Formats: sequence, C-alpha cells, structure tokens
Amino acid sequence: MSQIRPVNTSLCLERICESNYQKLFRLIPNLRSLDKIAIGHTQNKPDLHLEILERNPYTLTIELSHCFRQQLSELFAPAVKIRIYLDAQLAEVIRDSDRPAVDRVYQNPGRALEIQEYKWRLNYFLQKWLDHCLKTNYRFDETSRCVI
Repeated sequence: MSQIRPVNTSLCLERICESNYQKLFRLIPNLRSLDKIAIGHTQNKPDLHLEILERNPYTLTIELSHCFRQQLSELFAPAVKIRIYLDAQLAEVIRDSDRPAVDRVYQNPGRALEIQEYKWRLNYFLQKWLDHCLKTNYRFDETSRCVI
C-alpha cells in the first residue's frame, strides 16, 4: 500500500471516498440497476468482475476484481470489497484480498488514528486502481450482465 501520509487524514479520507464514488459511477454508470454480477471488458486486459454482495435502500456492498485466467483456473484479484453510501455519495473500501478487514486489524476503538490511517491507505489504493480502470476504458453494459 501507499506510504504517502496526508497531514489531515480525516479530510483526505472523506475526499477520497467522495472521489471513489464518482469514479465508480463513471466506470459503471448503471451500477444501481445491475442484478447480481456484471463483467467489464476492454481490449487486451483482464475482465473486471463486479458482484453485488448486499443491497439496501441507502447502501450497496460490492466486490470488484480483475479475473486472471490461468490454464485451468481463474484468479480474482485484488478482490476489493466496497461499501457504497448512495445517500451520502461516498464509496469506502471495507477490505481487499491482500489485507484483513479494518475491524480485524484494529479491535480497540482507542486506536482511532491508526484505524483512520489504515482506511485512508485502503481507499487511496482504490482511487489509483479506479483511475487505471477508467484510463483503460472498461465498459460495463446491459449485454455484459450475468445472472447466477
């Protein structure tokens, strides 16, 4: 993860979560209306897989990952679990495949600054990954919808 350390982590975390929300909806404009699973395609790059894990009136929880095909199997990485707050227009990383969830790392609420720093690094990673996905022109459309 990034070693960049902002001076005001709280403000930067909020701004990154706002930015990630906007980028997710630029990448996947029909995110609110997708069923359970969707696949994003672009030329000469691994597919992006989206799974809606939970849907509530004001939140969506999704998992977004690349699908790397290897001989007889598929590897899904980085498998980022994201909670999207539709009313507040924020998207926050809950965990990714390489790191444990925040609540498993920091179980003592007295370590608020460390928790905030950890969340900032997770969301900074998402911001950079979404930038990459937007630059490589991934497209999620109605024809790429899948139903389990």
